[in-house]
Amino acid sequence: MKGMTINEYGENAIFRSREVENPTLNSGQVLVKISASSINTVDTMIRNMGEDLPFAPATPAILGMDFAGTIVEVGPDVTGFSIGDEVYGCAGGLAELQGTLAEYIAADSKLIARKPKNLTMKEAASLPLVGITAYEGLIRANIKSGQNVLVHGGTGGVGHVAVQLAKHFGANVFSTVSGEKQMKIVENFGAKAINYKSEQVEDYVNKHTNGIGFDVVFDTVGGENMLKSFEAAALNGQVATTVSLCELDLTTMHFKGLSLHVVFMLIPMLHNFRREQHGEILSNLAKIAEAGDLKPLLDEKQFSLDNVGEAYARLESRNAIGKVVVVN
Repeated sequence: MKGMTINEYGENAIFRSREVENPTLNSGQVLVKISASSINTVDTMIRNMGEDLPFAPATPAILGMDFAGTIVEVGPDVTGFSIGDEVYGCAGGLAELQGTLAEYIAADSKLIARKPKNLTMKEAASLPLVGITAYEGLIRANIKSGQNVLVHGGTGGVGHVAVQLAKHFGANVFSTVSGEKQMKIVENFGAKAINYKSEQVEDYVNKHTNGIGFDVVFDTVGGENMLKSFEAAALNGQVATTVSLCELDLTTMHFKGLSLHVVFMLIPMLHNFRREQHGEILSNLAKIAEAGDLKPLLDEKQFSLDNVGEAYARLESRNAIGKVVVVN
């Protein structure tokens, strides 16, 4: 099969097309012919940092985690899936797991689910990593109907899904964005947009919560932005984040009695830990999408396997709005 490989890591690493052996199935796996794969920030981190990350695959490596495609072979001990099923998932590109920038992947059946019927392969491929992350963060933050929920970065990969899921769960949703175009996007999702460049935290907390603060804050920006999340949260509020590799002063968090939830969705893949939970979340996301409450936001640029390097550059440029997807 065709696979896009890199022989060494670094910011200048080049993806090269080469013929590699088709994957062989182990117990519990299915062979999927990949139709599309999406690029996530963690993919660019692996390409750029390589050996500095404990979960980077050995070179030559096929990267990529998310995919959508069609099952062409079912391995031993697999139940619930058949040849011809259209599926999606996040199942490769880490450690010994072959990535998705290829024609086929041998995927653990616990890490996949049937593709939402109303989404294209391209749309479905954009969802797994960000969808699981958004869903897990909101559930762990104990989201409830009627709560005021703030999502930082509402047009980003995780952010745009978190906004829609929070609406689905019945919350009053607010989202910080950087400009007019982004404001319109989150408003179309049913959220109230906040331009963080022109509004201070104290101002929008007073404006939207009468100074009480938000019940749940989902911080997809992370780092020092979490200080703004702590400031924006209500007393005994919940803060979820996807980016916490930093040192912070937790004084505000302490005096407000906040709970912090760090979401690192790669744990099931890396440690073979409760992988079935990812399959269950993907099944739930498919139902939410089919009910019309979740629509992926895709970047306007088009990419294929042959120009995957440009897809990585697009995501790293920070000019993309929505998910960057590679179509086979």
